[in-house]
Amino acid sequence: MSFGDFMGLVAAMGGLVAIVAILANHFRRRLEHKERMAQIKAGSGQSAAAPERDATIERLEHRVRVLERIATDKSGNLAAQIEDLRESAKTN
Repeated sequence: MSFGDFMGLVAAMGGLVAIVAILANHFRRRLEHKERMAQIKAGSGQSAAAPERDATIERLEHRVRVLERIATDKSGNLAAQIEDLRESAKTN
């Protein structure tokens, strides 16, 4: 075996090692992704801030309902309802 043949063999083995490393990294990332998707489907992907977020959403939905009622109301107590809404926003 000449020096050129030996260097060719080293280059081929190095390329093979690089390809195996790339494929192993891809496989590992795919498994991590599948595990994460399974966690999300199982419902364990919810964060600790979920109750706080739900409370904020509920509060905002209530405000939107009040605003819709105010926008469609034809009576004279519109200013009082707007002030009540402002006061409730300050306390929250």
